[in-house]
Amino acid sequence: MSYIAKPSAHHPALPKNALGLTHRDYEGTMSTLCAGCGHDSITAALIEACFEMDLPAHRIAKVSGIGCSSKAPTYFLSRSHGFNSVHGRMPSITTGANLANRDLVYIGVSGDGDTASIGLGQFCHAIRRRVNMTYIVMNNGCYGLTKGQFSATNDKTSPSKKGDANPFEAIDLCQMAIQLGAGFVARSFSGDKAQLIPLLKAAISYWGFAFLDVVSPCVTFNNHPTSTKSYDYVRAHNMAVDQLDFIEEKEEITAHYAEGTSVSVTMHDGSRLVLHKLDQQHDPRDADAAIMAIRSNAAKGRVATGLLYVNETQQDMHDILATDARALNSVPMAELCPGVKALEAINARLR
Repeated sequence: MSYIAKPSAHHPALPKNALGLTHRDYEGTMSTLCAGCGHDSITAALIEACFEMDLPAHRIAKVSGIGCSSKAPTYFLSRSHGFNSVHGRMPSITTGANLANRDLVYIGVSGDGDTASIGLGQFCHAIRRRVNMTYIVMNNGCYGLTKGQFSATNDKTSPSKKGDANPFEAIDLCQMAIQLGAGFVARSFSGDKAQLIPLLKAAISYWGFAFLDVVSPCVTFNNHPTSTKSYDYVRAHNMAVDQLDFIEEKEEITAHYAEGTSVSVTMHDGSRLVLHKLDQQHDPRDADAAIMAIRSNAAKGRVATGLLYVNETQQDMHDILATDARALNSVPMAELCPGVKALEAINARLR
């Protein structure tokens, strides 16, 4: 299989930011995700956010795990640092990198399975340690790489691709993040760039652990009218010698609506996703109010979006541990390995 490569040349009149860079300088390779996938919309929003913030690519580190969402870093900021880790281990890799060099801007990209299932413990401890990073979950409620099984964020009673209903309650990652002490918590929809781009810019600018849960419809597997996450296509063509998959190309689903209002978004399969954008009356500094906003809207069948919670005085991991401000690769070996006596003194304090 071959993919069309992006041309290296671009129009000389393309708009440039303060660094003299264009949008093209913040892009990556061609996406291999399904046409119409919400993840590509989030990638486009990330490109726009980094472009508007005048971020130099060499100061950014992208880290991901395993899943459709974790392929996304390939599609933006090709000139930045990147590390694709094993399933669910993105938070610990980012923690180690951050401890080694606090001066980089860390963007962690994960999915609902990568975070809420196999990586749940990693997610919790990254928050607990106040890692200075932007943690993005591309949330579609299913395992898109392994044929659409339920993830831990999939809604109760919503049927799977084969029609079996999910018997378990969904994990709400935003509520969990607030309860664990994340300093910045927001939720958005992949099709609402007017809301998503400012939230991404705010999250990247935040000093501490910033969490952004983005509802991102899966165009291939979630074929059920009760889902708040995604939608389905008719797929799978049988051939005499093999079975082939076919995913019909669809237009990106977008939503434009004012603060304090709700909108019902019609998905490709006819199901509806009801979004509610919080207004100025919501106090994002009140953790209890944020959790109540999530729960009260969920009880009405709506997904609350916007900045849910922010702690403007939170310390990050380096502040808590009082670490050396120097990156580890600039610390002399004599300080990194001070010898047996220094080790004995550390051990003595722990006895």
